[in-house]
Amino acid sequence: MSIWYYILKRILQSIPILILVTLISFFLIRLSPVDPLGEMRLNPSVSKQTIEAETKRLGLDKPVMVQYFIWGKNFIKGDMGTTTTGEKVSVKIKERALNTLLLSVNVIFWTWLIGIPIGIIAALNYRSKFDRLLTLFSSAGMAIPSFFFAVLMLIFAQKTGLFPIGGLTSPNFYNMTVLQKITDILHHLFLPTFVLCTLSLAGVSRQMRANLLDTLDSDYVKYAISKGIGRKKVIINHALRNAINPLITMLGFEFAGLLSGAALTEYVFQYPGLGRLILEAVMKSDINLVMAGLVIGSFMLVSGNIISDILLRITDPRVRAD
Repeated sequence: MSIWYYILKRILQSIPILILVTLISFFLIRLSPVDPLGEMRLNPSVSKQTIEAETKRLGLDKPVMVQYFIWGKNFIKGDMGTTTTGEKVSVKIKERALNTLLLSVNVIFWTWLIGIPIGIIAALNYRSKFDRLLTLFSSAGMAIPSFFFAVLMLIFAQKTGLFPIGGLTSPNFYNMTVLQKITDILHHLFLPTFVLCTLSLAGVSRQMRANLLDTLDSDYVKYAISKGIGRKKVIINHALRNAINPLITMLGFEFAGLLSGAALTEYVFQYPGLGRLILEAVMKSDINLVMAGLVIGSFMLVSGNIISDILLRITDPRVRAD
């Protein structure tokens, strides 16, 4: 099976999953006693024409099943509806999507770049002081809630003034040179990235350590070393390749988890991302925005799983053989 056929097959398999997620989410929201346009009706800045147009667009006078098909047809066309403030949902999503992607890629890059080597060093120095320190660090990192850690970092930024405490850019961003703009964005990204990376780093390094220890204890590694092959060569060419495969599987879930996991962190740092936008939409009962966020979250989960499956197929000959 060629790689392109495999990718096409995985994409086609993911379509029913997305449809099922949207179907369940839509019915749970519609069957609740909350009026889908309740917040919009209470907002004096939203005109009656906008409310009437939204009522007609959603087909609220029709059965729930018909409403779902109407919503799905509009969503495929790119018409995601109107927020409770009268703005287009598609416009709000476009404003935040790139910011969330930037933060997510940044967190995953640094987490893997730092976490995998730390896990490898800990496994190769089993029960050493470094290994015990890593165990302590990972346990603390997995126990600290992201919201609490984000608040601590926010207080640190306010007390020291070393980092900005909100937004993605400074007020004079558009008057800066290209180099200054890049530096300004990285400066604003540091604290949210540090919070999310620290919490993810504990899990990745711990998982890498456990995988490598298990692989080093396997019979084929012991046999290769007993045959006279250098320990370093066996670890690099055989043990590491097998130990990293479970982490590749985790990549898909980690990519999707950043949207939900980053929501509270984005809210604390007032970072203009999708997580914060969807969290605010839930608190305001903004149905159209919540549905768009659920679809995007599902799409990120499916996309992450497809990417991890493709990487696993490339790195693991056993998957290609199957």
